[in-house]
Amino acid sequence: MNAATKLSGFALGLAAVFGAAYGVGQITGPASVVVADHDSEGTGPGDGHDTGAAGHDAGGEGPDQGAGGHLPGGLLVSDRGYTLVPVGAPAGEFAFRITGPDGEPVTGYDVSHDERMHLIVARRDLSGFRHVHPEMAADGTWRIASPLGSPGVWRAFADFIPTGGEPMTLGVDVTVPGDLVERPLPAPASSTTVDGYTVTLAGEPQPGHTTTLALTVSRAGAPVTDLEPYLGAYGHLVALRRGDLAYLHVHPEGAPGDGRTTPGPQVSFATEFPSAGAYRLYLDFRHGGVVRTAEFTVHVGEPGDTHAPDTPAPDAGTGTPGHGHD
Repeated sequence: MNAATKLSGFALGLAAVFGAAYGVGQITGPASVVVADHDSEGTGPGDGHDTGAAGHDAGGEGPDQGAGGHLPGGLLVSDRGYTLVPVGAPAGEFAFRITGPDGEPVTGYDVSHDERMHLIVARRDLSGFRHVHPEMAADGTWRIASPLGSPGVWRAFADFIPTGGEPMTLGVDVTVPGDLVERPLPAPASSTTVDGYTVTLAGEPQPGHTTTLALTVSRAGAPVTDLEPYLGAYGHLVALRRGDLAYLHVHPEGAPGDGRTTPGPQVSFATEFPSAGAYRLYLDFRHGGVVRTAEFTVHVGEPGDTHAPDTPAPDAGTGTPGHGHD
């Protein structure tokens, strides 16, 4: 992806704050799908799942619309005639279909970043994150071992390109029952660690302006200069905005083997955050045959804290080991 290309699939729109009251509590019953009140076509969930009121407040940031005057991807369960439809699945499995403008399951997809479907799930307090790649059956049903983790309300994003169509991201809320404890968003920090690797973040993002975010990977104090390709690049970035889980999914400039892109230690992304707010960034990188995820909190355009501080925060948290990337 060209560095000048803005972050694609950025879901900044009608605020959908937490789909359940976080704190100390309990969610009972089987895992259920909640279709948030951003459904542009009023399409409900698929077979085999309980549904409930979305319960989202209309507070938070005001509507942010993308190019063309429509809500960008991620906040909508249905967009431009395509709908994300969760379907019944055995325990421990997650399954869904994408239906097209004709109402039939879509079976034709273009490969994007080495995959035909990217499934990203995140708990609404941003304490959990998984990026996986399900397999599609002949009938258009995508299936994978459930990537959902601890109890809470999770947002599932399907990121794909229907054959002959445009890239899009659809989203739906899924509730995992059990004892629920809200986890606060870690403080901003300029570095984080995961599995023995240290990743540092440089850049000062401001809303409405393109900024380069540079992420540098080291291990035991030495720069990592032999990163391995993952999804067609040396790094992969997802960001979610706290509150409405505004979504972006992008790759850095250059590509492995192009004769000019080095395999580390730095991976850079040309970014544009259209609005102020707190964001959680997730950098996937591969080294030694394992994909790992480094996580950061960034405050964009907020008074007194527009970028990551110069020193790590004690509660900045650690990244996620690579077993979460299928």
